[in-house]
Amino acid sequence: MRHNHHLSYLFSIFLFCLGIFHLSAQENDSIPNNQHSQKTDSIAILIPEIALDSIVIDTTIVDTVVIRKTQEKIKNIPRSVDLMNPVISFKRTKALGDKPNNFKVPSFWTNVNQLGINFSEVAFVNWNAGGNNSISALGKAKFERNYKFRYIQWDNYMEMSYGLNIQENQKIRKTDDSFRVSSTFGFQRDTISNWYYSVKANFNTQFSNGYKYPNRDNPISRFMAPGYSFLGAGTSYITKDQRFNLYISPFTQKVTFVLDEELANKGAFGVQKAVTDAEGNIIEEGKRTQIEFGFLVTNQWQTVLMKNTNLKNRLSLYTDYLRNFGNIDVDWEMTIDLRVNKYILTSIGTHIIYDDDILFDEQTNDEGIVTNPGRPKIQFKQLLGVGVSYAF
Repeated sequence: MRHNHHLSYLFSIFLFCLGIFHLSAQENDSIPNNQHSQKTDSIAILIPEIALDSIVIDTTIVDTVVIRKTQEKIKNIPRSVDLMNPVISFKRTKALGDKPNNFKVPSFWTNVNQLGINFSEVAFVNWNAGGNNSISALGKAKFERNYKFRYIQWDNYMEMSYGLNIQENQKIRKTDDSFRVSSTFGFQRDTISNWYYSVKANFNTQFSNGYKYPNRDNPISRFMAPGYSFLGAGTSYITKDQRFNLYISPFTQKVTFVLDEELANKGAFGVQKAVTDAEGNIIEEGKRTQIEFGFLVTNQWQTVLMKNTNLKNRLSLYTDYLRNFGNIDVDWEMTIDLRVNKYILTSIGTHIIYDDDILFDEQTNDEGIVTNPGRPKIQFKQLLGVGVSYAF
């Protein structure tokens, strides 16, 4: 009996250890708490002799369930792909047609450089209708330097032109002669409006002597005779593309220069002429400058009439407050450029000038004394030329 009692005691210990092992395995497999309580009850049923309160479970309950998914293998590997040793080939890469643009520091200046020359020629050989052989050439140059940044705009340009004509049995004659410089500084209060507070200065004259052909002994104009300068302040309306520029200045000073003494003594171009006695002797030399103060309006406009055809218009109107207010000096130039290609250009232009200080049809007596100073007239010039134009 005692031997049987020991066997039953050993058997109970074995069942207790087996229950503890089974409980630990269930806890490690993330068994919920309710299932854990059921297992504990089953242990209590199997081992009635041991109180459950005395059992201490040395473990930690983890509620996370980890689900592992098998990664799919690559089923098809292209033959051209070498995953172990990839190689990059440039055999099918084509070179660029144009050179890549190098980085340039942004500039707020825009430049225009343009050179051109026009030719016209007429030749006759045994021509029954008659005519004189002739060759004409006209050279032009234009340079612009314009600055634009936020509220400030500063436009500067210089234009030069000179033309000559050679005819059979005649000497060389001048057909065109001008030199013009202009600078306009503008400031705007915001970048939305096109109106600017502006200050404008310009100057124009000619290069060589001018004659009333065929008389070549007495020039009617020279370098700085005349010369005109304008300086004033006002307002400007300038579009964003700068194709339209309107300048209005109620405060403009105009200075007329006649630096040739002979022309100044005659009172040419509106300057005060020399004071002479009854015999024509000069008592006081003529003035070489004349200063006026008046109202100036200028306009520059250009547009595209059709493909490769551009229209350029320049207009200047001026009236003097002090001497003859309401009498307007007009300087109006219009040019149409028909571009054949990058270098060949055809130009058609007109130029109209009216200035009451420039007099025509002067009359003198046999002693050389002026009896009729003449009267102002409208000056008109028309130009048609085909030539070469190069911009850089």
